[in-house]
Amino acid sequence: MTTEMIGHSPQITHLQRVLPMIALSDASVLICGETGTGKELVAQRLHQLSRRADKPMVTINCAALPAQDTEVDLFGRANANGEVIEPGRLLAAQGSSVFLDEVDALPLSVQAKVLRFLEAGECQLAGSHKLHLIDARILAASSVDLPAEVKAGRFRADLYYRLQVVPIELPVLKQRSEDIPLLLNYFAKQFAGSNAPLRFAKDVIQQLQRYSWPGNVRELSNFCQRLSLLQPGIMVQLKDLPAEMQQKAFSTPQQFTIPPEGIDLSQLELDLIEQALEMAAGNRSKAARLLGITRDTLLYRMQKYGLSDENR
Repeated sequence: MTTEMIGHSPQITHLQRVLPMIALSDASVLICGETGTGKELVAQRLHQLSRRADKPMVTINCAALPAQDTEVDLFGRANANGEVIEPGRLLAAQGSSVFLDEVDALPLSVQAKVLRFLEAGECQLAGSHKLHLIDARILAASSVDLPAEVKAGRFRADLYYRLQVVPIELPVLKQRSEDIPLLLNYFAKQFAGSNAPLRFAKDVIQQLQRYSWPGNVRELSNFCQRLSLLQPGIMVQLKDLPAEMQQKAFSTPQQFTIPPEGIDLSQLELDLIEQALEMAAGNRSKAARLLGITRDTLLYRMQKYGLSDENR
């Protein structure tokens, strides 16, 4: 399976350019973005391009860790002499990369040990005071606003800053609509099997570029797989689209009319940012989505206008 980032939008072109450089380092990487934007794909690509590519990447879904014995599941168990009697998942990552998916779900009770692992590669197994040193590169991902989790006391600030030595923010699919035709063709070929791949009428492609894609690239992939199974090889027409994708077909973009007396563009931008932050209850990732911009762009514009949580 390819781990290439498909697309030619500015955001994806930038990723395609910087991922090989990031992969050469052993610095920890924090990949943020909505569900379905391709966070695991980025982690796989970083591992594939790294010096550790000869070993399989160890993926740990932090949200699926057992409620009991989370620490043992991660680090393992040893006897009083330090001999491993139950290897944890991190021990299996020697010489490879560890992908901590949904890292925000790590229980607070083990975050300090994960931080120590990040800083020094140390694993202290339950049942022993002996430390085991592991050489592994940490890649982490989250779909929530981690700074907000830190502020709420649900995530350690020191662990957050240690994870995001190299931060990567993935755009939602509706912000890279020019990539949708490429993605449709890619997934149509991937799911065709022994049949001819799906083809898409021009008005269908235009309609799908207007659709909001709340499930992002994963939703688009599932859409192509479903059509490939039920109607293999067809030329997809508007009538073949699910109802929720057709509903936007006849909508027109919102238009703002400049009044005769003109406007203060800076004040309008400031008002819109404040409204979005208010609607999102201060969640900057959600506010950015409401404005149709990236979180980094929102943070830049908040800084431009001197906005912060303290003066709001």
